[in-house]
Amino acid sequence: MKTTRALRTRGGLSIRLDARAVAVVAILSLAALTASVVLIGTGDFPIPPADVLRTLVGNGSASQEIIINDLRLPRVLVGLLVGASLGLGGALFQAISRNPLGSPDVLGLGQGAAAGALIVIVLMSGNAAQVTAGALLGGIVTGLAIYLLAWKRGVHGYRLVLVGIGVAAILTALNSYLLTISDLTDAASAVVWMTGSLDGRDWDQVWPLLGLCAVLVPLVLANTRGLRMTEMGDDVSYALGVRVERLRMMLLVVAVLLTATATAASGPISFVALTAPQLARRLTRSPGPNLLPSLCMGATLLVTADWLSQRAFGADQLPVGVVTGALGGVYLLWLLVIERKAGRI
Repeated sequence: MKTTRALRTRGGLSIRLDARAVAVVAILSLAALTASVVLIGTGDFPIPPADVLRTLVGNGSASQEIIINDLRLPRVLVGLLVGASLGLGGALFQAISRNPLGSPDVLGLGQGAAAGALIVIVLMSGNAAQVTAGALLGGIVTGLAIYLLAWKRGVHGYRLVLVGIGVAAILTALNSYLLTISDLTDAASAVVWMTGSLDGRDWDQVWPLLGLCAVLVPLVLANTRGLRMTEMGDDVSYALGVRVERLRMMLLVVAVLLTATATAASGPISFVALTAPQLARRLTRSPGPNLLPSLCMGATLLVTADWLSQRAFGADQLPVGVVTGALGGVYLLWLLVIERKAGRI
C-alpha cells in the first residue's frame, strides 16, 4: 500500500512526500556509503572498515591516511559521483523520451564522448586533461546534434530514441576507424579509456564532478513537479502552466552535461544510466520520474560493481566498465523481452 504525505511550510508551499520513495532513498544511500567504506578497505593492503572510518575522521595511522586519503578515497568519490550523475541523467532521458530505452547508452552520448576522446588521443596525441576535455566536448556536441535531428514541432520520445540509435551507429563506425589508423601505443591507450575504469582517479576528477552536481542536481529536483506533469501529455501540461518544450530543452541540456562529464571523468561506463532508473522505479513502485532514487541507485550500482571487479578478479585486474557492461547487457535483453511482450516494440 502506497503512503503519501504532504508537508506544508509557513509560506504556503506544499511538499508531497512518498513514504516508500523516502525509505528507498534512505536504504540506497546507506548501501552506497557501506559499499564505499568496504571498497576503500579493499586492495593489496586490506584495511578493516573500522580502521577506514577511524582514518576518515582523522584518527588513523600515517600509512593508512596516505593510502585512504590520497589513493583510495578520490577513486571512491569519483565512483559515487559518476554513478549518481549517470543514474540521474538516465532518469531524465527516460522521463523526457517516455521510453525505458531512452538512456545515454542507447542514444549515443557515450559513443560521442568516446569519439571526442579518440580524436584527441589519435590525431592530437593529447594528455589526460586534453582527453577529458575532448570527451566532454564530444558528448555535448552529440547531445545537441541528436536534439536538433529529432526536433519536429517538438521532440517525440520514440523519434529521439531512433535518431539516437542512428547517431550511435555512425559514431561507433567513426570510433572503429580512428582505432584502425592509430599507432599501437595510442590504440592501447584509447582502448583502456573506452573500457571505462576508475583506476588512477584522483582529486583532479573529484572537484569538477562535485561542483557540477552541486549546481545541477538542485536545479533538476526543483523541476520535478513540471517533469511529472509532462507525463500526462503536452496539452494537459500546457493547460497547467508548464512550458513543456522549454522544460525539456533545459533538462536535456542538464542530462547531457551530467552524462558527458561523468564519461569524461571515467570513460564510457555502460548501462548504469539505463538500469538505475528502472531498478529505482521497481523499488519505489512509483510511475513518476524517480529522480532522487535513480541518483542513489546509480551511485550504489557503480561502487558495488567496482568492489566486485576488485574482489572477484583482484585489484584493478578488471575495469568496472566490463562488469557493468556484462550485467547491464543481461538486463537490457530482459527489458527488450518485457517490452516486446507488452507490444511496445
